[in-house]
Amino acid sequence: MAQTFDVCIRGSGIVGRTLALLLARERLRVALVGPADEPASSTPHEDVRAYALNAGARTLLQQLRAWPEPQHVCAVQHMQVHGDQDGLLHFDASAQQAEALAWIVDVPALEARLAEAVRYQPQVERVHAPVHATLTAVCEGRASRTREEFGVEFTATPYAQQAIAARLRCAQPHGQVARQWFGADGSILAFLPLAGGEGNSVAIVWSVPQEQAPQLLALEPEAFALQLQQASHDALGSLELTSRRAAWPLQQAQAQHWCGPQPGQAAHSWVLAGDAAHNVHPLAGQGLNLGLADVQTLARTLQGRDWRSIADLRLLRRYERERKAALLPMALAMDGLQQLFVRPEAPVQALRNWGLKGFERSSLLKQWMARQAMGSTH
Repeated sequence: MAQTFDVCIRGSGIVGRTLALLLARERLRVALVGPADEPASSTPHEDVRAYALNAGARTLLQQLRAWPEPQHVCAVQHMQVHGDQDGLLHFDASAQQAEALAWIVDVPALEARLAEAVRYQPQVERVHAPVHATLTAVCEGRASRTREEFGVEFTATPYAQQAIAARLRCAQPHGQVARQWFGADGSILAFLPLAGGEGNSVAIVWSVPQEQAPQLLALEPEAFALQLQQASHDALGSLELTSRRAAWPLQQAQAQHWCGPQPGQAAHSWVLAGDAAHNVHPLAGQGLNLGLADVQTLARTLQGRDWRSIADLRLLRRYERERKAALLPMALAMDGLQQLFVRPEAPVQALRNWGLKGFERSSLLKQWMARQAMGSTH
């Protein structure tokens, strides 16, 4: 007898696996589409990404028993944002009466914990191709083929930038400080602390003008590290590249509709979550936080369905409205900051650095911004 499923999740990344675990807790039968898990012997630095997760994302992953071991997490106690002149913005966890501003998490370690949790969840079955289900949840990322298959309009506005990610060893310890520099050329460099409070390793995300990216990627490791040392104003001393470099183009994007009926299948629906539904600039590190908030909201909405089917479009549109409303201010803020700091004109440079200094002096605005980034509404 063929296996029947309530939900088919297309995409087995962090967002897809998290959704599978959440729905399994509701006793729904879930098919998770994706390749077989990588062998446990994979080395951490095959994937150079790290994510800044807020308190809400951390709590969610802890509840799912998928939070990585301490050696793969670094709590951020301070954040420094440097303008391209003398503007400086500083955030402090203690001023927010918070345990941390964010937690920098090694992506391979997080994916391994989620894969283990899925493996031991009997309500979730790993499959290698889409299967028939009442609801199809699309968590395939920004280049989702299923979104195209369902005819969803995805409006993308490319930035004239590419993001470069890598890992560095620094001469000085990072002190649990996340650092960010806006360059006069429109570049944005972030140092994300790794390996605990005494560590001296950082993950970088360097958003650079598109025409500069090939040159930077072609540099020898020592020359690339020297460029980073100059861009970071020697904040952590000499730097050593300890990983490969990855790069991808940046864009802001959103699907016009996040849910709908499945073509040719009565009483069956689809829904989008994570990067398949929206993309924002990485300058505030909110991409995965938004995706995890998507699936948490979706699971909560389905939990409250009462007698309705999980494919009920009124339910799914409720999820869509809530998440679009939550996404809007973050997307506008990230796009506005990116557009402001990409302008090279001297008057604009002076204005934005004046604005940074004024923001630093405004305790109420600073507190509001910190709470938004931390995922707190209090």
